[in-house]
Parts: sequence; structure tokens; C-alpha cells
Amino acid sequence: MFVRRLRGFDRPTIARALPRAAVAMLLSSSILAVETQRAAAFEIFGIKLWGSSKEDDADVVDPLDYAVTFEVDTLDDDLKEAIENASLLKGEEERPVSGSLGLLAKARNDRERLVAALFSKAHYDGVVNISIAGKNLDDLAPDAVFDGPQPVPVTVTVQPGSMFTLGDVVLKGDAANIRGADFGLIAGGNAASDAILKAEAGIVRALKEEGRPLAKVTSRTIVADHATTTLDVTLDVAAGPIAGYGETTVEGTEAVDRDFTVYMTGLEPGRKYSPKEIEEARNRLLALEVFSSVSINEALALDPTGNIPMDVRVSERKMRYFGAGATFSNTEGAGVEGYWGHRNLFGRAEKLRIGGSIGRISDTTELGKLNYNASVMFEKPGVIGPASKFFANAKVSFEHPDAYDIFSVKGNAGISYELDRQQTVSASLAVDYSDIEDALNPEGKRYLLVSTPLQYAFDNRDDKLNPTRGFRALAYVEPTYDALNGNAFVKLKGEGSAYYGLGDQNRFVLAGRVAMGSILGAGLDDVPADRRFYSGGGGSVRGYAYQGIGPEINGKPTGGLSYAETSLEIRYAVNDKFGIVPFVDAGTVSAKQFPDFGTVKVGAGIGVRYLTPFGPLRVDVAVPLNPGPGDPSYGFYAGVGQAF
Repeated sequence: MFVRRLRGFDRPTIARALPRAAVAMLLSSSILAVETQRAAAFEIFGIKLWGSSKEDDADVVDPLDYAVTFEVDTLDDDLKEAIENASLLKGEEERPVSGSLGLLAKARNDRERLVAALFSKAHYDGVVNISIAGKNLDDLAPDAVFDGPQPVPVTVTVQPGSMFTLGDVVLKGDAANIRGADFGLIAGGNAASDAILKAEAGIVRALKEEGRPLAKVTSRTIVADHATTTLDVTLDVAAGPIAGYGETTVEGTEAVDRDFTVYMTGLEPGRKYSPKEIEEARNRLLALEVFSSVSINEALALDPTGNIPMDVRVSERKMRYFGAGATFSNTEGAGVEGYWGHRNLFGRAEKLRIGGSIGRISDTTELGKLNYNASVMFEKPGVIGPASKFFANAKVSFEHPDAYDIFSVKGNAGISYELDRQQTVSASLAVDYSDIEDALNPEGKRYLLVSTPLQYAFDNRDDKLNPTRGFRALAYVEPTYDALNGNAFVKLKGEGSAYYGLGDQNRFVLAGRVAMGSILGAGLDDVPADRRFYSGGGGSVRGYAYQGIGPEINGKPTGGLSYAETSLEIRYAVNDKFGIVPFVDAGTVSAKQFPDFGTVKVGAGIGVRYLTPFGPLRVDVAVPLNPGPGDPSYGFYAGVGQAF
């Protein structure tokens, strides 16, 4: 029986056969390379979208080109993909290295990464061989020179070996009473390095959630039995004492007030330590949008009062910003917008944003028929506690959608409050003066609305820009009084979207959305046209004209007192940059207070996504499946962000 005892996870001495390498490479599994695709460099506005450029290679001293032959002896496609993705030799093959020493260093580093990739898939007896110019890496001199023809041939051969399972699992010290099975540590279970490290972190986290900031693994022993392909794991854990928060110190602030940063963490001295609260504090600081990075760490020891000091380190962003954007749809026309903003107006993360937009540019040649908007937004966080925010907005609009013509001046001010990381409530007071011409009021009608919008939002999505799992729900109530016409009504809306990723890499994501709304207390002609419900277009039912679904008078949409919409998308990631999205949308708008599901319109199509740091770039093409006489034959939409 071949049993190898490996104490700890120290960095190994690399050898050709994995049994001779220490299991320290478990810790390297978290830094495996992501998939790298071959592509030419391409930039927009100075932002590199993909590939490498000649400028990237210009800094390489004594550039040396090489070509990789990659051989993985396995029929497991997932394992093969994980191994190949871990290889920088493969992923960066088109970029030259810095001379012979650069190639040697890259090859040695690659072998470590490949070992880590195997360990991350529970293969502990595999063999990795790398040869350069026909010579094994271990047989090459440290100063070997490859002065032959370029590209220099590099061969990487991986024999993954057997998949190990967990054998005996022993938890000692303060973890003796913890069930390893609760964290996935069970005989016959997953022995992958990622799973073991995750379990270890979970055990420490469980102790820290008891208020023990100094909990840690004091020792570990790993025994690999190659005869039985099992891995025995022994962890010795020290919990440490229960403690409260001590003094919070901040480093890295310059423009942002340091005391305000401490206040916004919400880590009150003396209150019981909680890793969940620390995560919420970090997210709260990032949400201020004045910091590009935030780390919050507890000290290594308690202070004289028995509390744990907290250390906050931040990096500030540029406080002033400006930008421009554009959208296009064959059913809604083209639009442009510009904005200027300040993230830290008075030193305490107060936001000011001024913006304007022009729409329907390609729909009409008359300047008076374009859509114009100008707005000012102000936000001040922390007004009634770190979880609160004051907001105020003012907007002037002169718009001409198909359903109505409107001039309006709107303003509102209110408070939002985070109940927790996932739940937010808000309340505000809004005043809206408008002059509107529509099918029900062809001579025009003026309104002065005073309302109190109330909103509840739940959001546990893993990524707000491109979610792969989670759920978002929104409930909205807006009691409104029309001071000029003496009418009162209540607008109700509800919306939910869910996301479910399939596979280890979430290559497929199922995304669905449902939305409904109703206006109670007033007739259709008493509700201003811009407050009624509409459907159709890029943000609702694609394939139909903007506001093109619902009741009409003489071919002109009137909007409705109720609506219902649903969408289903299958988001397929071709690679880490491009995606394809087939979708189906459906919606109905009714002049009655409750939706009429006998008049549902359905559209379907396909879209392309290109992922960028500021969100997916979206292009969708859709056709109406049950069009009416005035509906378009197709719809084309382009913009930033997922459809929902």
C-alpha cells in the first residue's frame, strides 16, 4: 500500500509525478487562469475589448515566440477544459516571452498551475510533463538557451490519473463537536481541493458567526492513500474568545471624510463581532461609489478591553465623471444622452448628476417632434443611520411618443433604507406638473399631481449587471391626487425576475420575468397619459412598436389601467466575452382595472451579448408572433445591459 503523509499545505517542490508534489497546490487552485480566446486586439474609446496588441508586446525584452502542443489523456471534457484553461503557456501562446529564461520560468509556473488544476478536480496521482525544444523541463539547465528556429516547440503532456475520494475525516480542538458532513467532509465524498478548502473556510466561518473573530485552523494533516485512491483529512481548529468590535481605523481616504467612512461601516464599538455585519459594511462602503476597493480586516489580537480592532483600507475613485451613450431601435428610433457627475460633492459621498437626452432622432426630421429630457439628481447617504440615503430629483421633459405629446416638470425627494443586504424600502413625496395631448384629450389637458411613492425591493442576485442566479422582486404603490382636476387614484405595480445558471461555469442561464400593474380609483381619461400602462418595445415585449400593445383610438395608443408582461430568456455563453440569447416575450394592456389575458401579444427573437466591465452590450432582433394590422414585421434593439 502506498500512503504518503503530507503535513500542511506548504508550497511544493515541483516534480514530474504528482505523488511527489505536496498538496500545498490546493491553495493554488483559486488562481487558475480563465479561458483565453485567440483574437486580434480591438479597442473602443481607449477600452480594449479583446485580444492583445502590438503595444502590449513592445515592452517584452528579447521577445521569443513559442508554439504549444497540448495533450491531455482523458475522455472527461470538463477535466480537460479545466486543465487547458489553467495553462498560461496555452492561453498566452500568441504573446512572446522575454527570452529563454522567460520561457523556462513560464513553463515551470505552468506546471504548478496544472498540478493545481488536477488537485482541484481530486486527481492526486497524475503526471505532468513539459518539454521545450524536445528536452524535458527537468533535464534543462537553469540557463538553457533556445536559439534555434522560432517558434520554439513546447509540448505539455498531462496524465490525470485516478479521481480520489475522501477517506477518514477528523476534526479536532474546538471543532471536535462540529459535524464535518455539514460542510461536505464525509467519507466517500468529494476530495477536490476546492471542496476541502471551502469546507475549511465554512468551519472557521461557523465559529466566527458565534462572535469569535480569532477562529482559525491551527494545523492540518493530509494523507493520500494511492492504493485506495482516498484522501484522509485532519483539521485542528482553535475558536478563540467571543469579542465585540474595538476601534475602527481607516487608511486610504483623502477626499472622503475619514470619520464619515468609519460611521458608514456601522461597526459600533462593543457590539458583538459578526462576519455578516463586516460583509455588509464592506458592501455599504462600495455602494457609496467613491471607493474602487474596500477591505475590512480584524486585528490579529484583542485589545486590552477584550474587543477586536477593525482595520479598513480603501482606494478612492475619481470623483468627477462624465459620459455619453446611445441607443437604437427600428421601432423606437435612435437616442443619445450625456451626463456629468460628482461622487463626493461635500466630502461625505454626496452624489450630484446632471444629464440630458434626445430621442426619436431617426423617427422624425422635425426638431419639435424629438424627445428632450434634462434632469438633476442629488443623493446623500447616512442621513438616519449608515443604511439610509436621502435622494432628490428634478426633471424637465418635452416628449412625443406615439401615445401622447407631453411637457412636464417633475420633482421628488425621499428616503431609502436598507433593511438588510437584500431588502430596501423607500418613500418619497413627488410633485408633477404636466400638459398632455393624447387620444382621449386631443385638445390637451393640464395636471398637477401630488403623490407619495412607496417601494419595497428584494434583490439577492449574484451580479446586478449580468446575473447567473438569484431573484429580484419589486412592489410599488403610489397614491396620487390631481390638484387641478380633483381626481385621486392609486397606482400598483409588482415585478419579479429569476435567474438560474446551469453547469459549473454557468454556461447556460435561464432568466425569467413577470410584471403586473393596475390603477384604481379613476377612469382612463382621468389618469394622465404618462401615468397609464403601456407595453411593447425593447424594454417589454420585443418585436412590437414602443407603446404599441393595448387599446387604441384611431390607431393611436391610449394606454391602459392595467397590464401584464412576461419574458423568458436562455442566455448561452459562447465564451467569456460573447453570448447568444434566444427569448420569448408576451404582454397585454387593458383599459380595465385588471388585465385582459385574452389579448396577449407574443414576440420572439434572438440576441447577441458582448460582456464589458460596464455591463453587457446588447443587440436583439425580434418578430411579433401574432401581429395586428399596424404592427411592424420585426424589431431591432441595441443598448447596454441585459433586457432584465
